[in-house]
Amino acid sequence: MINMNNRIERRNFIKTAAAGSIGLGLLNRTFGNSFTSPADSKRVGIIGLDTSHSIAFTKALNDPQSGPEFRGYKVVAAYPRGSNDIKSSYERIPGYIEDVKKLGVEITDSIDSLLARVDVVLLETNDGRLHLEQAIPVMKAKKRLFIDKPIAASLEDTLAIFAASKKYGTPLFSSSSLRYMSGVKNIAEGAIGRVVGADVYSPATIEKTHPDLFWYGVHGVESLYTVMGKGCRSVSRTFTENTDLVTGLWDDNRIGTFRGIRFGGSGYGGTVFGEKGIASLGQYAGYNPLLEEIVKFFDTGIPPVSEEDTVEIFTFMTAAEESKQKKGAAVLLDKVLATAAKKAAKIRY
Repeated sequence: MINMNNRIERRNFIKTAAAGSIGLGLLNRTFGNSFTSPADSKRVGIIGLDTSHSIAFTKALNDPQSGPEFRGYKVVAAYPRGSNDIKSSYERIPGYIEDVKKLGVEITDSIDSLLARVDVVLLETNDGRLHLEQAIPVMKAKKRLFIDKPIAASLEDTLAIFAASKKYGTPLFSSSSLRYMSGVKNIAEGAIGRVVGADVYSPATIEKTHPDLFWYGVHGVESLYTVMGKGCRSVSRTFTENTDLVTGLWDDNRIGTFRGIRFGGSGYGGTVFGEKGIASLGQYAGYNPLLEEIVKFFDTGIPPVSEEDTVEIFTFMTAAEESKQKKGAAVLLDKVLATAAKKAAKIRY
């Protein structure tokens, strides 16, 4: 059973990383008079200042010149603790604390303190192992919640997060910004007719604390699913130090592949094959298209990405992990999901 109080409260960390007062008087000095307080229902809180996404989202929402696409939402508070042992993450926190303070954000020493100040939450902690424990108090408080990639560091935690969402009646969703590339959207809306296959690629840096594709490959896998849709039956994976090639066989015999890049030229993209033509995924459009969907969700409570989509994406990546262990053998997604569901049923929240 998760001990929320001991694992979330970490007050000593905050005192060290954010020494000094973070009051509104300081906000006025650093951000100037241009900061506009949001309406009471538009106050955004961030959990986790160990990722550049936290800074990008705050800059976009708190920009005095931000347009109507962001619906008046402003980041007003942040709880900075993220990963405890991923160096590339925790080393960022002190600098990112200073960055968001300059953008009008109050730093809190606990998630409970954050929740008392905000209406909705962006869970940005880079370390997916912490997401379940950090999401539970948000859901108990019934604050609509976006969970950044990866939604969790295991398939069983992914299932538990969605089960808790139902238990506490709090809607949430998770997505990569790659879902909202301009080409992906056009294809999903039928530009080349029914999609019969796709080959996509993205960076796939590996972090030893997570299943291989969860850490960065999730971006490419999400774009694959955005054009292919659900219904993958089996996954096989060829792994080398520099490259992954993951092949999915869908129930209707369509084939989709993901190439994960760890050496040489890198980027995001792919080719999609349709009944009426062939198209490119197009260029990465940055974070704003995703952020527009997030604030729309905050207003409506209707997730733009379904639980079923996200669960299958993480089942696909878990099956790819198992295929690697089995030296490239095909792995059935149904079996992977059933095993994870048994583990998830034992998690208490």
